[in-house]
Amino acid sequence: MRFPLLLALTLAFCSLTLQGQTDWPVYGHDPGGMRYSPLKQIDTANVSKLRLAWSYDTEAPVAPPPANAMPSRGPAPARGPGAGRPRARRSSTSPLLVGGILYMSTAYNRVVALEPETGKKIWEYESQHTPGMRGIAYWPGDRQSPPRIIFGSADGWLISLNAKTGQPVPGFGDEGLVNLRPGVADKFPNSFYGLSSPPTVYKDLIITGSHVQEAPSLAPSGDVRAWDIRTGKLVWTFHTIPRPGEPNHDVWEGDQWVDRSGANAWGFITADAERGTLFVPVGTPTTDFYGADRKGSNLYGSSLLALDAATGKLKWYYQTTHHDNWDYDLEAPPLLLNIKQNGKQIPAVAQITKQGLLFILNRTTGKPVFGVEERPVASDNPFPGGGDEPWPTQPFPVKPPPLARNSFNPGEIATVTPEHESYCKALLAQEGGALTGGPFAQYGPKLRVIFPAWIGGGNWGGMSFDPHLGYLFVNTQSVGNFNKLVKSPDGTRFQRVGPDDKSLSLGEGNLFWDGDKNWPCQQPPWGELTAVNANTGDVAWRVPLGSFEELDAKGVPKTGTPNMGGSIATAGGLVFIAATVDARFRAFDSRTGKELWVTNLATDAQSTPITFEGKNGKQYVAVMASGSVHYVRPSVPGRLYVYALP
Repeated sequence: MRFPLLLALTLAFCSLTLQGQTDWPVYGHDPGGMRYSPLKQIDTANVSKLRLAWSYDTEAPVAPPPANAMPSRGPAPARGPGAGRPRARRSSTSPLLVGGILYMSTAYNRVVALEPETGKKIWEYESQHTPGMRGIAYWPGDRQSPPRIIFGSADGWLISLNAKTGQPVPGFGDEGLVNLRPGVADKFPNSFYGLSSPPTVYKDLIITGSHVQEAPSLAPSGDVRAWDIRTGKLVWTFHTIPRPGEPNHDVWEGDQWVDRSGANAWGFITADAERGTLFVPVGTPTTDFYGADRKGSNLYGSSLLALDAATGKLKWYYQTTHHDNWDYDLEAPPLLLNIKQNGKQIPAVAQITKQGLLFILNRTTGKPVFGVEERPVASDNPFPGGGDEPWPTQPFPVKPPPLARNSFNPGEIATVTPEHESYCKALLAQEGGALTGGPFAQYGPKLRVIFPAWIGGGNWGGMSFDPHLGYLFVNTQSVGNFNKLVKSPDGTRFQRVGPDDKSLSLGEGNLFWDGDKNWPCQQPPWGELTAVNANTGDVAWRVPLGSFEELDAKGVPKTGTPNMGGSIATAGGLVFIAATVDARFRAFDSRTGKELWVTNLATDAQSTPITFEGKNGKQYVAVMASGSVHYVRPSVPGRLYVYALP
């Protein structure tokens, strides 16, 4: 009787393994964020035949709250005019596909479960809390507990649902909810605190970062925390601004660390399950663009952290920007990969930055694989004789080269059309001529062009990796800021303003471009997709990503466009990516960078796609499109588009 039992167990294990490969159970497909699928039904030979299989409108007409709606923790979501439909809201969510069910959060305070072959709704959960804009997490459950959908909300709640029913999980916090504010925002009851990206699940822990305000300096902390997946109780806390008695606290001057906000993991935390290590990308300490009250290197701001997943203790750190005055947050998912060098395999972690610099580090030691040089950068202090003290050097990887523009001079004005050239020259001539330079040119009291802008370079979209080719796929944009710093009206701090001295919120931020067209003012390329050979650090290929129809019609060579979102790679030899501001979804040959397929969406898809196999044996590719967050583009109701071969 032993043999049949062994055979059954073997077949069951193989079935689970295959399901894990053909599903998309984690934001990055695997805990290490490679975003690589072994599916190859769709390949370089047939991808041009992809057609829309179905779509799902996330802004469906509002029905009465379902029976499983969460108890109110505040006012109900606002309802817009017209047929009971809410206003359009942007979303960068990526769905998950697990065990034959597609799960997705929406910008309309809902989480839904759908049939992945048809889009038919299985269940819907609506609450008073808007899920973080980039998606949800999944826990497979165990003998005592069913599978769960876990997500954070924009207003600071952690929520756990039964993945089979959509019901809140009893016993998790207060009937499925955990308030994340206590312990980090106690002194700042009116300050913003929430989650914008999905939490990370490691064994029976939920790991959360946070999204906090950019100014003023003192506000809720950006600590990283772990919660028990069954009860919602706090397990450990890592202070991203080290406190007295903790390693590296001494880099902070006096009490400048006290109640310091920022240094938060608002992007994605990845995990090395085998080694029990979390990789945490940390953002800039507040305030973002002027650091007189945070002198020094500002650890662990703008750093990659390796933490023990069970305890939260620091294993190592690597700071990619010292004394960050540019909002060069780390937020892209640290991608875990293995590199081959001299016949040996090196466990590595790759981190793309807003500067367009790609750091490839040994993930057990934090040491650069290809070397990093500290280069002098801050030759001009815009506040001599006091105030801020810029850091004199910054780290630059020896390989690969920068993947986005990091400097500018007036001779590099765009000449794509005579009218655009004149517009950009006039822009640059304001206030007697704007300053230029770089890399790491400093913001100051005089108007300046700074590359890259606070939106990158690289951004939260991160990278994908083909382990068979050994290629990292990175999308970047070359967009510059066009700002200066002036005293705030109350004289308490410096704030960023545009040429007209109008105060800027972070979401506005004057850019060096024609905002009506989304055309940057420097020579193209304006957006690129690059393949980096991770084994050598060399660029394998580099192509423009996206185009503008108006320039295409004039015969202008493909310029690429600003972009925000990520790519995925497949065993079919393909890289899928939307992200661009031309409302297109594309597939590229992963070996050559040749564009093989493109389809027109209703609006920009500033998100990361997924691919999965349905119960019918078909491979599907899905992407959410709902408009641009940072660009002048129309906002339309969010819709999930799902494609397959005929």
